[in-house]
Amino acid sequence: MDYLLIVLAIWNVLTFLLMGYDKYQAIHNQWRVPEKTLLTAAFAMGGAGCWAGATVFRHKTRKTQFRILLPLATVLNLAIIAFLFQGPLL
Repeated sequence: MDYLLIVLAIWNVLTFLLMGYDKYQAIHNQWRVPEKTLLTAAFAMGGAGCWAGATVFRHKTRKTQFRILLPLATVLNLAIIAFLFQGPLL
């Protein structure tokens, strides 16, 4: 299970950097990362990284879709992690 936490930490760092990359691309009027990709990365256990990236880089913070779905993805991710690490129910 320790490896799982390491993989999740690395994945969240990557999703954080993905938000930063998209912000950089937006500033320089270059090819952007699709919003669908950003949200998919968030719901694929990268919610904390995407949410932190949106906050730090002030990116996508005005979009209602991101204001609702990034916190939702983070809570869902945390619930899945808690379920995996809680052990047997009985």
